[in-house]
Amino acid sequence: MRVVFLEDVEGVALGGDVKEVKNGFARNYLIPKSLAVPATHNALQKVKGLANQAEKDRVKLLSDLRELATHLEGVQINVEMRAGATGQLYGSVTNVMVAERLHELTEQEIDRRLIEIAEPIRELGKFDVNVRLHADVQTRISVLVYPIGKDPDEYAESLLAAELAKAEADAGEEQLAVDQAEAQDSDSTEATGADADDAAESEPGADEAPEEDAGEEESDDASSEENSGGNDETAEETESEEE
Repeated sequence: MRVVFLEDVEGVALGGDVKEVKNGFARNYLIPKSLAVPATHNALQKVKGLANQAEKDRVKLLSDLRELATHLEGVQINVEMRAGATGQLYGSVTNVMVAERLHELTEQEIDRRLIEIAEPIRELGKFDVNVRLHADVQTRISVLVYPIGKDPDEYAESLLAAELAKAEADAGEEQLAVDQAEAQDSDSTEATGADADDAAESEPGADEAPEEDAGEEESDDASSEENSGGNDETAEETESEEE
C-alpha cells in the first residue's frame, strides 16, 4: 500500500514522505496510530504542508530530548532486589524496570527499548546504563541494585569503599612486582660485575708469560756466550800446540 506519512516513524520514513509499505503494516499499525494515511489525491496535495510541519515537530522534539538528556545525565536509579549471600539476585533487573523508574522520576514516558542493557542484571552492585533517546541524543545513568532491607545510600558508600580498597590492593601488588623486578635486575647486574672481576683476576698469569719468555731468552744468550768463549779457548790451545 502507498501511504503518506503524517509524522516521523523512526527507521521507516519522515513526515511528508510518500512510500510503499506492506498492507498489514499500514492497516494494523500506521493508520490506526495516525502515523500515515492512504496516498489519495487529497492526501498527496497536503504532502508539502505535512513535510514542513514534520520538520518543525522534529526540531522541537530534538530540542526537548536534548533537554531531557541533560536532566538525566548521571542520575542514579535505585532498584531494591532480593539477593543471596553471594550477591546473586533472585530474579533480574530489566530495561522495563529501569524505564518505569525513569518515568517515576521524570513523569515522561520512556520506551523500554531506549534503555540499552545488553543482558538483564542478575547481581547486586552499581551499573552504568546508556539511554538512547534519539539517534542523535544519548545519555548515561547509573542503576544501583541493592538488597532488601538496606539503605541505598549506605550500600552505595560500601561499594565505593570496597572499590577504593581493591584499587589500593592492586596498586600495592603492582608496586611489589616492580620492586621485585628491580631487585632481580640489581642482582643480575652485581652477578655480571662479579663474573667480570673473576675473569680479570684469572688473566695476569698470561701477562707474566712474556717475562718468563724474556728470562728464557737471557738464559739462551748466556749459554751462547759460554759456548762462544769455550770455542775461543779451544782455538788458542790448538795454536799453542802447533807452535
